[in-house]
Amino acid sequence: MKFVFTEKKVDLAPSTRQYAEKKIGKLDRFFKTDATADVTFSMEKERCIVELTVRSGSMIFRAEECVNNEMRAAVDQAVASVVRQIRKNKTRLEKRLRQGAFERDKMMAPEFETQEEVQEEKEFPVVRTKRFFLKPMTVEEAILQMNLLDHTFFVFRNEESDGAFSVVYTRKNGGYGLIEDEI
Repeated sequence: MKFVFTEKKVDLAPSTRQYAEKKIGKLDRFFKTDATADVTFSMEKERCIVELTVRSGSMIFRAEECVNNEMRAAVDQAVASVVRQIRKNKTRLEKRLRQGAFERDKMMAPEFETQEEVQEEKEFPVVRTKRFFLKPMTVEEAILQMNLLDHTFFVFRNEESDGAFSVVYTRKNGGYGLIEDEI
């Protein structure tokens, strides 16, 4: 597994990085191809925040955990959260993940044990379908329309990107995000 570490408002000891590599490296057994782990460490008001994004092929797993004054505990929780995501969707992921990745499920190491039992989702029920014309508009118009509808996202064709399929959305920490289709 390849690691990319980023530190925001914090200076980490090398031992903390080694600890993170050791813990996150144990996720490698789930993936066929070499995975990349992007780990961002940050501090906000005495809270240690670890953002973990694991990419393998077209799959992306993401977890963000926050713990008071303990960076290693935040790493542990982030790894446990990714393992929970994988287990929750294991029947769908078995075709994409390494063969035998779940065979040792009963004998998992204590660091992967979770407090609550993870219920596997059987289906993704679609409860409503909408069809509508995607009007070409600018990003500013799309944000205005999203706010007028009081939605958290809005789909449109971006006039500024030659009609590319785009989505604007509100971010948790404020501001807006834009997702664009590569043409």
